[in-house]
Amino acid sequence: SLRGERGGSAAMAVFVTRRIPAEGLRVLSQAAGCHVQLWDSEEPVPRAELLAGVAGKRGLLCLLSDRIDREVLEAAGPGLKVISTMSVGFDHLALDEIKKRGIRVGYTPDVLTDATAELSVALLLATCRRLPEAVEQVKNGGWTTWKPLWMCGYGLSNSTVGIIGLGRIGQAVARRLKPFGVKKFLYTGSRPKPENAAEFGAEFVPLTRLAEESDFIVVTCALTPATQGMCNKDFFSRMKKTAVFINTSRGAVVNQEDLYDALVQGRIAAAGLDVTTPEPLPTDHPLLSLRNCVILPHIGSATHATRSTMAVLAADNLLAGLRGDPMPSELPL
Repeated sequence: SLRGERGGSAAMAVFVTRRIPAEGLRVLSQAAGCHVQLWDSEEPVPRAELLAGVAGKRGLLCLLSDRIDREVLEAAGPGLKVISTMSVGFDHLALDEIKKRGIRVGYTPDVLTDATAELSVALLLATCRRLPEAVEQVKNGGWTTWKPLWMCGYGLSNSTVGIIGLGRIGQAVARRLKPFGVKKFLYTGSRPKPENAAEFGAEFVPLTRLAEESDFIVVTCALTPATQGMCNKDFFSRMKKTAVFINTSRGAVVNQEDLYDALVQGRIAAAGLDVTTPEPLPTDHPLLSLRNCVILPHIGSATHATRSTMAVLAADNLLAGLRGDPMPSELPL
């Protein structure tokens, strides 16, 4: 599955951990002197191949499914100068180790904001209006006649929406939900962001109050030590019985056992997840047995245009880093 191109100096030798959209690969292959070694597969690079592939490289272009830790950095050697990830999240990168070695990091925020916000709204609507369940009823003969209380869900009109992490994606979600007639937006995070909240009149509240007062909760924060397992038993127990929980950030923000219990015991109405831990979720996972849980395979940024733009930005970041130029999107370390 390895593909290499001959020629080019060691100064521009890069390893790409996956077959990314063609536009991104084209940017690299057309760059003067850039020598690309590619793990040419739709599937993630095996650990051993990753360790072998990075050896002696100056640049690494990776995905969120590649764990770039101390072992990888040591395998790469002291020549590694740039890591470019085709993602907005960077919880798969050992930033302290990377910073220690003076390696620059590129990432792809902004370009996937709209696609991820759209998917978050789609997942929220699918979950609260029970779309997957309803489609199943049509297919299996459960649809018999029109019934006043059958397949009833919860609507956004006049609701309170709580957003955990009012960053780029959180704001883009709020912007899209506002026209649905949401009455009030609450948000929580490491600190108030009045400049982000003004547009929606969103109120900064503690996590506990957000849990207690929201009809819909959307998680769009980064995964950090502070947010890991934040949505747990205590959190779900504070939520309304009629509330709907949506996560499109990272799976590890949620304690999945606690979520399962809350859904089974009817402590919350429903949940929609685009992210889980692990990914993929085993097909026999308890959450997949629940009617009131909609799980998608991490497709937040999955539009053709967005993935192509992400690949080009990741390639541009990598090349800028190799040349010692400012990156279009550099992660400040």
